[in-house]
Amino acid sequence: MNILIIVPKYNFSIEEDYKYNFPLGLAYISSVIKQTKKHSVTCLNLNHYKGTIEELINRELGSKRYDVACTGGNTLAYPVLKKIVSTVHSHETHPLIILGGPIITSEPKSMFDLANPDIAVRGEGEITIIEILNCLEKKGDLTKIKGIICKNKKNETILTTEREPIKDIESIPLPDFEGMEFEKFLKHSHCNDSWTNQVFDFPRPYPLLGSRGCPFNCTFCWHSERYRARSIKNIIEELELMIKKYDINIITIYDDCFSADKKRLYDFCKHIKKLSITLSKNIKWTCQLLVNTVDEEMLATMKDAGCDSISYGFESFSLTVLKSMRKPITPERIDKALKATLKAKISIQGNFIFGDVAETKETSKETLRYWESIPEAQQISLGFVQPYPGSILYDYCLKKGIIRDKIDYIQNQMSPDTRLNMTEKMTNEEIGELNKKLLDTFRKHFKFVTPTSFHKTDKNIYEFDFKCPFCKQTTHYQNCAIETPFIYGFHLICRQCHMRSVLVGPIKKLAYQHYTKTRKLRNLYTKLKKVFKQKRI
Repeated sequence: MNILIIVPKYNFSIEEDYKYNFPLGLAYISSVIKQTKKHSVTCLNLNHYKGTIEELINRELGSKRYDVACTGGNTLAYPVLKKIVSTVHSHETHPLIILGGPIITSEPKSMFDLANPDIAVRGEGEITIIEILNCLEKKGDLTKIKGIICKNKKNETILTTEREPIKDIESIPLPDFEGMEFEKFLKHSHCNDSWTNQVFDFPRPYPLLGSRGCPFNCTFCWHSERYRARSIKNIIEELELMIKKYDINIITIYDDCFSADKKRLYDFCKHIKKLSITLSKNIKWTCQLLVNTVDEEMLATMKDAGCDSISYGFESFSLTVLKSMRKPITPERIDKALKATLKAKISIQGNFIFGDVAETKETSKETLRYWESIPEAQQISLGFVQPYPGSILYDYCLKKGIIRDKIDYIQNQMSPDTRLNMTEKMTNEEIGELNKKLLDTFRKHFKFVTPTSFHKTDKNIYEFDFKCPFCKQTTHYQNCAIETPFIYGFHLICRQCHMRSVLVGPIKKLAYQHYTKTRKLRNLYTKLKKVFKQKRI
């Protein structure tokens, strides 16, 4: 059979846009299909081409006869995935459309009905997709396959038995980077695409999944799979192959908690350092850690092995809120990990998220007081917790009637900007005041810096000099992608002290300086962006 894998488009500029998280899930699906040597697989990465979703898909479906189209993503991508499904369905060739990823796993029946694919895959899809394709070839009974949603002969929606997570994840072949146009992704990676990339002017980042699942069960997280880790030997073999093949200089480790096993982390440090020496490469890497596992010895070892950035799930500086979130950490350990990481000259990614069930005016003040008190804490972003489908918090909101209509919520309300009042002791007005307080606090205390020099080197590509407001050192940056040279704004990591600021253009800096006066203008700009996105979808 001819299989088309469609990578969703997440950015909607007029030009093609390469700022997206590489689709590891779909890359794994592509690799297992190719491994069978029974099917032809083509990838259409919508991010790499100009045009609307409809135009790009119709062009591809018109160029070749496809039997099956596959796509997937998370619930936030619902509008895009819905458009992909409807476009495939409406094409005259009528390939079957299979939808997978967290969008289905987190809310199976509702999302199947909303998105309307022919088949949906729940949970890990590597085994399931092969069974589906075999069944389609033999014209068998799909309802006998575990882990899917489909229609039976009576046109009834059937949720089959759940499939167990894959025990031996090393049995899965390496992701199909070649088929996913990985080289094109690398060529268009810029130093301002992410905090991680900023260590190099010309980054070539590699996404690595060293484990699946998470040993913890935080209330706001939709990941629920049992924790399974690959061996360090297996990981290093993959990295050696891919670093040689693609000239990689940055490794982004996607594991939810890379320090779940400290011995394993130390083993990785030893072998990645050895690999860097063997290949004569300056290899940097980033990962996610739990603050309770961190100490100065570990950080020194990681830094020596090339670790340049760590993502922490800080979430709150209130012990009451942390306990409510089921976070196995304390404010004291947050403070210790934060200061020790920056002392080791490793940059930090992390959030304080407000609005948990246990949040009160007092607990929010605890977190904000800490954030305001020291420059180190101001490296942490401020936002609101989101009840994503599949999370304990989402189920709580449904039970309490905070989300009255889950279909409407998924279709129209769910976004990183959503502000639902999930608390038991705060009014809607107090939540609104807290949101304003977060914005005002961020504007007042965060460092907004304009470059000391700024030059265009190519289409939408710039170089600049940046004087760090913390260490006062000036650093030159190249290969920065900026669409609007006067109103840009992005987070920037100092390469000397590894502290984070926000680099802004002159108009944006003026807007921050006169925040209240420019609020209406910013709101209008946000609305226009939403309208433009809808048209591009």
